[in-house]
Amino acid sequence: MTAPAPRAVLLLRLAGPLQSWGDRSAFNRRETRPEPTKSGIVGLLAAAAGRPRHAPVDDLAGLALGIRIDQPGSILRDYHTVGDYRGQPLLSAAVNAKGRQKSTSPAKHTHITQRFYLQDAVFLAAVEGPEGLIDTLAHAVRHPAFPLALGRRSCPPAQPLLLGRRTATLEDALREEPWQATEAVRTRWGRTHGNAARIDLPATLDDPAGDDVRDDVPLSFAPQNRTYTTRRTRHTYLPAPTGLTPDPAHPGPTGGHDPFALLGW
Repeated sequence: MTAPAPRAVLLLRLAGPLQSWGDRSAFNRRETRPEPTKSGIVGLLAAAAGRPRHAPVDDLAGLALGIRIDQPGSILRDYHTVGDYRGQPLLSAAVNAKGRQKSTSPAKHTHITQRFYLQDAVFLAAVEGPEGLIDTLAHAVRHPAFPLALGRRSCPPAQPLLLGRRTATLEDALREEPWQATEAVRTRWGRTHGNAARIDLPATLDDPAGDDVRDDVPLSFAPQNRTYTTRRTRHTYLPAPTGLTPDPAHPGPTGGHDPFALLGW
């Protein structure tokens, strides 16, 4: 009997001034989920690996995903107006039977649109898969082919983004990684809770038997044929090290915000 291929876990710290993780948003209102989507994580990894939009992403979509909410952040609504630089009337948000946008009637030359973001949020994302693929992705995130973003191009990640590779299970890796919230948040929490060694953090894990269904697994990122399928997840709380109690084996998060470091500027 053939032994199963070795598996590993890649840990990413998703933090920055703004993030936006939409799943069903379209047209004039672009919302964000309160935590990263699988399509957003797969898109980030595909960009790091230099895959064009038409390239297959089956191997990346097949990775198991876990998200730990280390700092939930808050919602920011950004107000926009949009016009056609050629002076032509704009299309409406309504679509016809073929899925194409209808023309505005009467003709409009300016649309009001709204974009929603998460500000000052911090997440720990863990992706689990074959050891070889995880090692390749770790190298790609460290040396990305395309600029990386937290859901949208206007949302660059802060450093450190890559926390490394782990050999534990997905859930154990999320449980044992130190709390990644900002120093100010951790210090404020410590004043209230007496520098406790662990904190219970909410997490969402891929689980075939899970009760929740998410429609955010990408089948194709092709601009004219973006398609998605579903996955099942479960929600839980994981006791993570706070980093407030000295522990040489689990140093706290370090590094400041440098949104352009990945570009070499």
